Amino acid sequence: MSLRQRLAQLAGRLQEPQKVARFQRLCGVEALPSRSADPREDEKAEAPLAGDPRLRGRQAGASGGPQPPGSDRNQCPAKPDGGGAPNGVRNGLAAELGPAPPRRAGALRRNSLTGEEGELACVNNWPLYYLFCFGTELGNELFYITFFPFWIWNLDPLVGRRLVVIWVLVMYLGQCTKDIIRWPRPASPPVVKLEVFYNSEYSMPSTHAMSGTAIPISIVLLTYGRWQYPLLYGLILIACWCSLVCLSRIYMGMHSILDIIAGFLYAILILAVFYPFVDLIDNFNQTHKYAPLIIIGLHLALGIFSFTLDTWSTSRGDTAEILGSGAGIACGAHVTCNVGLILDPSLDMLPLARLPITVTLFGKAILRILIGIVFVLIVRNTMKKITIPLACKIFSIPCDDIRKARQHMEVELPYRYITYGMVGFSITFLVPHIFFFIGIS
Repeated sequence: MSLRQRLAQLAGRLQEPQKVARFQRLCGVEALPSRSADPREDEKAEAPLAGDPRLRGRQAGASGGPQPPGSDRNQCPAKPDGGGAPNGVRNGLAAELGPAPPRRAGALRRNSLTGEEGELACVNNWPLYYLFCFGTELGNELFYITFFPFWIWNLDPLVGRRLVVIWVLVMYLGQCTKDIIRWPRPASPPVVKLEVFYNSEYSMPSTHAMSGTAIPISIVLLTYGRWQYPLLYGLILIACWCSLVCLSRIYMGMHSILDIIAGFLYAILILAVFYPFVDLIDNFNQTHKYAPLIIIGLHLALGIFSFTLDTWSTSRGDTAEILGSGAGIACGAHVTCNVGLILDPSLDMLPLARLPITVTLFGKAILRILIGIVFVLIVRNTMKKITIPLACKIFSIPCDDIRKARQHMEVELPYRYITYGMVGFSITFLVPHIFFFIGIS
């Protein structure tokens, strides 16, 4: 057997959903009695799944090329006796489950856009459940909308801006790669889908693993030498952050082991190629005369391109959200620098001294994050209420059902891009001005 054949066989094994199901059982997650959790069934299913990994997760007897991730051909069919349920659908009603199991059921994680809900499951190890829930949140919107502002407002604006540049590059390339490869999520059963928020997206590579790898590595690269701390602390941060996010995606049933490994290696590759240019990009965003026009045009063109790669899924909106946030933060930083809000821009480029943490400093940091996040959320909700009806009116799309309306590119792209563009602009321009006027900058 040649090396290429061995690698292909290894990749096929790493993509098997049975390995995901085994990891879940090892961590105390089991399917409810309505569908079989017998490990022997997993062994029987391994043989036909050892072939082309693209066929896994498809309905038996399906033919043709890859299908959109939300279609029936990417869902696992219900069992003939009615005991099973399609992938990502609640596994029966309570009345159909018979006697209540002795163990508690895991909480549902619902997709607010599609209405899809996670499967009810028996969770035996609750500390692990909450730990991995935290790990998976490190790649979700709630984390990003607090993490990046915290860096920009309280820690180091330069590092915060450059983290955003890296994050946009990594996430955009990851989302586009998913729509080019088009591999489905791990099949359920045997996998228990504890989270389905991104279930309508493709699986390869894991963008959670990509961001969970790129962000901590970038933090260390950007701060080591600029801040004063032992390198060992940075390496520990990278190992803990990356492993927590990566393992959480397998635990939630959203990715195979191969997806995680590919996401990790892909993020390393992107950092190796683009990190040397991050300083140049950030300086261009702040100082070039026509930077705002170039930033907005480039990010918008990238968003339109990503919408043409495949049919609608939640990844379309996520991509536009990422690009809009990046454009807004870059434009806000440009305006802030040019209006002179940064009193001494040269200080932004010098190594930071070790500052003593006082009650006043800590209190101002807490006040800034509270006031800033409240203002950002107000901006987001206001822009959402304006952009969706306006886009529906301009493109003559019925807006009675917001979910269906947002499945049109003409609505989702401007809504996400404009809304989160304003959020990003607020983070680097409007909110710092508020801090300056009330004396907590």
